[in-house]
Order: sequence, then C-alpha cells, then structure tokens
Amino acid sequence: MLDNIQIEDILFLDIETVPNAMSFEQMDLSMQKLWDRKSKQFRSPEQTGQDVYERAGIYSEFGKIICISVGFIKEKDPYALRLKSFYGDDEKTVLSDFSQMLSRFSKANRESLLCAHNGKEFDFPYIARRMVINGLLIPDLLDNAGKKPWEVKLLDTMDLWKFGDYKNYTSLDLLTSVLGIPTPKDDIDGSMVAGIYYIEKDIERIVRYCEKDVVAIAQVLLRFMNKPMIGDEKIESVTFT
Repeated sequence: MLDNIQIEDILFLDIETVPNAMSFEQMDLSMQKLWDRKSKQFRSPEQTGQDVYERAGIYSEFGKIICISVGFIKEKDPYALRLKSFYGDDEKTVLSDFSQMLSRFSKANRESLLCAHNGKEFDFPYIARRMVINGLLIPDLLDNAGKKPWEVKLLDTMDLWKFGDYKNYTSLDLLTSVLGIPTPKDDIDGSMVAGIYYIEKDIERIVRYCEKDVVAIAQVLLRFMNKPMIGDEKIESVTFT
C-alpha cells in the first residue's frame, strides 16, 4: 500500500484537547450528570465523576480542541518538513481555519491523505465530531460516510504498526523509542496539557509539544516507507497559502 503513496500528498496531523470546562464544578448540572454516567464505564467503584474529570478532554462530547498541528513534506533531496499550527481558546475558529487549509491542500494534492498516530480512533473522529458540534461542515477527507474502504484517505501509524494484530496498542513515545527516533515527549505529555492550558495558561508550550508529535509521526512513516529521516535543520514552521 505505502509503495503507491507519494510522500508529498500526505498531511501529517496531531491534536491537543482539554476538558470543555476548567473543573467539574464549572460544568452545567446536566453535563455533570452525563459525565458521571459516562465515567462509570472506566472509573473504579469508589471514585466519582468529579474524581476522574481530568480525563474528560479525551471524549469529544466533554472536551474541546485547543490546537491542531499539521506538517507536509515539500522537498525530496533531502526531505524537508513544513509545520503549521491552528490554536487558541475559540475552538470554532481553530476548526474553521484548519478546514480552510485542508481544502487548499486537497486541491493542490489530488491524492491527498491525512496521517496521524492512533488517528482512526482519536484524532480524525474527534475533529469530525467537534466540527458537527460547532456547526461546521466536515471536510471530505475526514468524512467517511458512505465511502468504501479504499476510498478512505486516512493513514494511521499505530494501525500500520499493528500489522493485523488488533490487540496491540503502541504509544507514539514507545514507537519512536524502538525505531531510534527522538521522542516528542521530552518536555510534557498528554496528561499535563489541561493543567498547562487552564492553570499555567501557556498554550504556546502546548503548540510546541503538538508540533513535536507531528514531526515524530512523519519520521515514523518515513521509516515504514524505508526512506531517509528528516534532519532538524530541514524542519520549520511556515504559513500555508
């Protein structure tokens, strides 16, 4: 499958999410009840929904996207990676700006694909659901309704690593470690994002972390394709046009 893909047609992607409200107490009473019901699926009997509220950002019904970072490979010899991030407190603006960029990328790359790590289980459906919640149209690349399997343009590095073993879960941190790729978790990890956003109010730090994940995903896919890695000097943030 990967043999037929042009690396320039791939848009690498990662998102960062947080709970929709800073604390359990700040949620509407109706949402508190719904979270309490939802969290019974994974919390221990002695815990309450309030005790596990820090996990709310994982669920699109109770969380929101604060950053979407993307990257694309522009040059071949050697490869160069361009990064762009959409972020802020206004989720609808973040999603709308991302959607406009995705439309331009799709027009410029007729065989365009999206690639994320665990994207099929998390990033791709999360973005689509939050777009519906925010009253936005889902871009064609993300909209799988009615599509045949071979028409879906989504790549997932975790799915590729499974090689058909659907019992297996491998984090991006572990996968980069075993492949000899610099870890993207050298500063923070996903469990720290909500605190950095709501308490430290340092979204720029979250953006840097998100972009590191995008770099790592691109490097992992290049390893899968048996292609050269991207040097640090060939990675930069740009403005999409």
